Amino acid sequence: MPLFPRSSRSFVAHFLLMVAVGPWASGCRRVVRADLGADRTVEAGVPVELGSGEAGAQALTWEPGDGTPSRTGSRLSHAFARAGTFTVRALHEGQEVGSVRLTVVPRPLLRAVPSDARSLLWVPRLQGNVEPLVDFYERLVGPDEAEQVLREAPLVSLVLNSLTSGASVVDPEEGFGLFLLPGFDGVVALLGVTEPDAALAAVAKELEAVGHQVTATEDGAMRVTPLDSGEPMLLFVDRGYLYLAIPDAADEDVVPGEGEPVEVLAQEEAPAVVGDVEVARRAVLGLSGEGLSESALLTELRPKVAEGNVYLYSGALQRAEDAEEAGPVRGFFASLTVQPERLVLDGFLSSTRPLLQGADAPASALLADSALGPVAAAQLSVPPEELAKLAFGAPGSPHRERTVERWRARGLDAEALLKALRGDVAMLVYFDAPGFLRGFVQKQRPEPKGTVLIDAGLTSAEPVLRLLDARLQGTSLRFSAEKVPGGKLYRTLMWGYPVQLKVGPERATLVAGESLDGRPRGDVGRALRERFGGETFGAGHMSVMADLGQLRADLEAQESVPGVSAERLASAQALVKAVMEGVTPLDSAFLDFSLAEGGARLKGSLRLREDARTGRGWQ
Repeated sequence: MPLFPRSSRSFVAHFLLMVAVGPWASGCRRVVRADLGADRTVEAGVPVELGSGEAGAQALTWEPGDGTPSRTGSRLSHAFARAGTFTVRALHEGQEVGSVRLTVVPRPLLRAVPSDARSLLWVPRLQGNVEPLVDFYERLVGPDEAEQVLREAPLVSLVLNSLTSGASVVDPEEGFGLFLLPGFDGVVALLGVTEPDAALAAVAKELEAVGHQVTATEDGAMRVTPLDSGEPMLLFVDRGYLYLAIPDAADEDVVPGEGEPVEVLAQEEAPAVVGDVEVARRAVLGLSGEGLSESALLTELRPKVAEGNVYLYSGALQRAEDAEEAGPVRGFFASLTVQPERLVLDGFLSSTRPLLQGADAPASALLADSALGPVAAAQLSVPPEELAKLAFGAPGSPHRERTVERWRARGLDAEALLKALRGDVAMLVYFDAPGFLRGFVQKQRPEPKGTVLIDAGLTSAEPVLRLLDARLQGTSLRFSAEKVPGGKLYRTLMWGYPVQLKVGPERATLVAGESLDGRPRGDVGRALRERFGGETFGAGHMSVMADLGQLRADLEAQESVPGVSAERLASAQALVKAVMEGVTPLDSAFLDFSLAEGGARLKGSLRLREDARTGRGWQ
């Protein structure tokens, strides 16, 4: 008995034949599949490659899923303009043969900057950062002037248009920046965009409107010849960012006068043309990997400063092997945080060794006990060895040797004077509001009235006294000198103001201007630290501040001035206040530099009056 019935054997044979030759038989459909890989995350502006690049591969219809037209070919190369989640489909004769889900995220600006960039100023994300920046700048200088200045800055006009119109070719999730390259003598601006061609056209139109000549190149870039016939600029796009390479103006050749010698420097080979904008373009197009975001130094410095709206990074300059020994500075990183009436700077300077050598820096005796309410202050507090370097140069340096020899020829001991410096120098400036108002009313013109105090710590008075006596001998300056316990007191008049200098065993103090008698006294340094925060104006700090708010308060506090009627006083106060408010809305400013582990810290702020003029309300 057969294993299978005859009818069954015939059916099985026919089935096996169909399976074996069916897909290749004439008129039969071949199954097409497209492997697009796993779902993944990609960056906006960076082309995504899908499909097969092999010769003879099956042509497919590609639907990117972002609203752009479908395309046909064996391979798809597509850059998504905006962030979002999109499903890319591959179709064959109308049937889906593959798909992949792509999550598109904004391309970080740091990844669009070459890794060897020397310096970079950038806004990491336009939305939420540009608005407060523009608003603060408008409050500071006025809306009209601010707009004029900003629109003249490279690519910034596109950003301003995006703030006002909403719809724009600018990508609000990406950033704006300016960077320097080691092989290019100029600056490169970059801006995240969603429509590269439209962005190129928009910038070209604005440049032509102000008189520049714009010429398209064969490779899609635009060469810009400035109105003043300066060095040409280059406008181009790459992976979602618009770039403008701006070379520095070439130095004009200086023709020597008749009879002047001409110095010729022999060189083994001609230097590279570092003003060539193509150098910058090649650096950008050749960028691979993570760009400047992978910089080890930048990664190290970022946690050392506060988050901000704007950042500044600068790496150490590369030195030639045969050049002088590299300095201790490795790099600098800072952030700017903007609030409606305040701008705050937080920076860190990294170094390979301590920036200041020697003993601890001393605290200022002047700041510890002086008249309260200065309108300006400055302090230098460093180890005495460092102060000597600032004044006379480093030990063994040609500058120091020349200075010492020059002083020796005059019979002065420079080394003894250096040893007499303690390391602290401070200055305080006070405003004499009654004297100013009285002079303004009586003379009908403003004249500066106030007092300047300058104080330096000493370890010995004798070297300083010898220097002063030697310099004053034979001078035309009329002065008087009298001995005081441990030193001398010098008095004179300069520009009609009394000036006195007292030199004692521990400090030398100069007072120029009106007497401060009657003003309340106290710890000015502590008051400044309470005002500006941290250890500003403390030992080891180099600090400076200006306080226009204190000046206005001094003016407004005068209820009566001898020799001035109440009506004329009120009129003068109102006029001066109006002029000051029209000139600047600035309330105060300060900057502080101090040593820290691994380098030094830089802090600062600008504060505007609470009633300062408002901007256009970009928020």
